[in-house]
Amino acid sequence: MTDYVLTVTCKSTRGVVAAISTYLAEKGCNIIDSSQFDDLDTGKFFMRVSFISEEGVTLAEIREGFKPIYEKFGMDAEVHDGSERLKVLLMVSRFGHCLNDLLYRWKIGALPIDIVGVVSNHFEYQKVVVNHDIPFHHIKVTKENKPQAEAQILDIVEQTGTELIVLARYMQVLSDAMCKKMSGRIINIHHSFLPSFKGANPYKQAYERGVKLIGATAHYVTADLDEGPIIEQDTARITHAQSAEDYVSILKKSGFKTATSRRVVDSTPLPDDWTPTHWFPTREDQMRFRAEGSLVVAAEK
Repeated sequence: MTDYVLTVTCKSTRGVVAAISTYLAEKGCNIIDSSQFDDLDTGKFFMRVSFISEEGVTLAEIREGFKPIYEKFGMDAEVHDGSERLKVLLMVSRFGHCLNDLLYRWKIGALPIDIVGVVSNHFEYQKVVVNHDIPFHHIKVTKENKPQAEAQILDIVEQTGTELIVLARYMQVLSDAMCKKMSGRIINIHHSFLPSFKGANPYKQAYERGVKLIGATAHYVTADLDEGPIIEQDTARITHAQSAEDYVSILKKSGFKTATSRRVVDSTPLPDDWTPTHWFPTREDQMRFRAEGSLVVAAEK
């Protein structure tokens, strides 16, 4: 039996859930997981349904039969094969803890993604990447060649069919042009509990402010530095006896958990007209919502 996933966005109104569940039952499908979210502020309704076809109905047949329903309710809907794996491009600089953790979890099958390549502006992790049989792309970035460097990255995205980019401690701020070009398709792992301590050196900022709670944040890329919609966060308690250097070690652990959480793993490209109010919980809540998410810009230089 094939596992399918249906994602829906539409105006909040009565009868949507009933129409979907009735249709799937009539098609011989069994719902195995269903999550929904009604955004009262925007009047939008979001739903994700995971189901199996018990009578051999094909994906094409399910999509075709669903047309009258999404036309009736004005839905933005998509049905896809649940076994599909997102094509992900990783980007890293000289801090490899997030990269190493992502590669390990991918290798043991804990991350249901296809890593199509790793881009770096340094050579430190070339051997690590190549040893995983993953293409390594060194692209040097300077103020002078930044447009050309980003053009090379976009070429890799196109050639590999990349659906999502993860900035796993990539220490370059992406240009506004690239953020807009890849809108909804980039996730950043930022080592602070946003919205606190945006930008460069969040460890030092947190230490100087004397905070007692620090953390890491995975968020979507926008042209506004570290302002993109937040996907997941993790926190750690600290004391006055710890230094800024201690924060680095502590935040590496938070970065691991944040980078590989279900919310981040299940994030997929946002629609072109997305807004921050389109936030939608993932897997535990509304797993793998295809009208969600993107990768966000790394903040530090």
